[in-house]
Formats: sequence, C-alpha cells, structure tokens
Amino acid sequence: MHITTLGIDVAKNVFQLHGVDARGRAVLSRRVKRSQLMDTVASLPPCVIGMEACGSAQHWGRAFEPLGHTVKLMHPKYVKPYVKTNKNDRRDAEAICEAVSRPTMRCVSIKTVEQADLQAVHRTRSLFVKHRTAVINQIRGLLAEYGLVIGQSPEKVRPALVRFLDDAASGLTAFARDTFAELYAQLTELDARIERVTHRVERVSRAHPVCQKLAAVPGIGPLTATALVATVGRPQAFHNGRHLAAWLGLVPRQYSSGGKERLGGISKRGSRYVRTLLIHGARAVVQRAERRTDTQGRWLWALKCRKGTNVAAAALANKNARVVWALLARDDVYRRPA
Repeated sequence: MHITTLGIDVAKNVFQLHGVDARGRAVLSRRVKRSQLMDTVASLPPCVIGMEACGSAQHWGRAFEPLGHTVKLMHPKYVKPYVKTNKNDRRDAEAICEAVSRPTMRCVSIKTVEQADLQAVHRTRSLFVKHRTAVINQIRGLLAEYGLVIGQSPEKVRPALVRFLDDAASGLTAFARDTFAELYAQLTELDARIERVTHRVERVSRAHPVCQKLAAVPGIGPLTATALVATVGRPQAFHNGRHLAAWLGLVPRQYSSGGKERLGGISKRGSRYVRTLLIHGARAVVQRAERRTDTQGRWLWALKCRKGTNVAAAALANKNARVVWALLARDDVYRRPA
C-alpha cells in the first residue's frame, strides 16, 4: 500500500481518512479519533494531504508539514461538487481526496503561528466592536420608548445617555435609570476593551518591519497593515497583484456568455474584514483628493467627479491591493506618486 494522496475530513473528535495510490485506486479508508490522528499520519509515507479550510485545519496543516507531507487546504465550496450521492464522512473524505488531485484546484495558504496571533487579535477587536454596536442599538431603541431620540455613533450616545441619567426631567423612572446605568457600564467596558486591543495592534505594527512598509501606502494604517500580514500569508501564492485584488473581492463581478461581457459590482469574495478596511481607508484618501496636486490625487478627483465616491474608493482599494502584493513579493518600498 503506497498512498500518494490523502483526503482528511476534519472534525472536532472524529476524523475520516481516504487515501489513493498513484493510479487513483482507494487503498485506505479509516476513521480515527483526535488522539490517534498524528500517529496515523506520521506512519504514512510522504504524500499530498488535502483538507477543507475550516476550523483547526490551519493547526493540522502546520503539524503535518514537518512530517514531510505536502498539505493543501481548499475552500469547502470547491470540494462540494466532488461529493457523490449522499453526504457522509466517508463521501466527504473521498471528495476531498479527489478535489486536491485536480491540477487547477485553488488552495489556501497555511498561516504561521505569528499570522494566527494577528488574526486572533483582529477577530477579538471585531467581536468587541460588534457587541458595542449591539449595546448602542439597544440603548437607542429603549430610549425611543421614552420619547428620547439620539444619534447612532458612540460619540453621540455616551454624552446623551449621561445627560438623560442626570436630568430628573428626562422622563426616566428610577427603575429605568438603573437599567440604563447597567447598559452604560457595559458600553464603557467595551470601549475600554476596544481601546486596549487597538493599542496592542498599533504596538505590533510599529515593531513589525513589513507592517511599517505597508503603512506607507495612502489608505493603509496599522489595522489594515496588520490584517494584511495576517491574511495574505505568502505573496508567492498569488501570480500578480491583480490576482490578490481578485482574491480580496475588489474586482468586478463577471457574468459573461456567448462572447458578451457583463460586469457588475465588486465580487465581494475573500476576506470581508480586510476588504472593508481597504475600502474605508481608500474612502478617507478620496475625501482629500481635491486638495492634492500629484498624479494619484488628480486621478482620484476626476474619477470621483465622474463615477462617485464609492467607485473611486473601490478603485483605490484595488490599486492598493496590487501595490501591497508588489511590496511583499518584491521586498520593495513604497514610492509616492510624482
């Protein structure tokens, strides 16, 4: 039995393995527990291991590569067409094994431990921001029941809520004041947590040479730079800057047929978080394009007047993604436009 390709259906406690030889014949079909997976894979000769890019797949990829195996992670939607008949663990492992053997299959880069650390802190900050937004919406919705309407942003909610709590004529009962005081305490705690996590990201950005290189690009700050380092991984995995921009969903969505091209809005594929940071940073640059006299400023201002702010921001985000690939792949430095 000589296995050349191995498909692993990753789960929490039970893993299904499906291996084939060089002629494509199934020679292994086994279910192992989590404690047995490392020993089972270590006993196999070096081969190509395919897994879906899901929870814990990055960990197993880093664990299998030192054993001499070639690990490839794939998006689950690319594996789904290879599932035959009914879905179960055996069929999933077989589909993964068949999908990873396709020469045109697109794979996901395995993140290092450093990239996993950066991704964890970004997702933690995103979770805190999401919770803060939920608390603000709860406060605004409950205050509206008392005829008190305030703005949406945290800068408007905090002082307005304090003013209503201190004002005896605001219409809030003593019972309601205790409730809104609890919500205000939770909002303050979330603000403090977001600030601590943001400072942590900024410290990492200042100490990381690659982040400093990316932060020189207009529209990219500490948050975006560290998110790009955590997400992009190996720039060599992309053929060029256009490939990276397409991977981030910053290119037009295409629905062409019969030689007739139909292009829509941006495809919005890839990491929504990184794409959002790039577009928000680009929007800040577009807003100041009118006062610039360099070539990029004139291009942005003309595009904004012709197509609008959103199109100009998406175009600049696309351009910044291509610049990021050039800086990472060629180890170059950013040179501002003349």
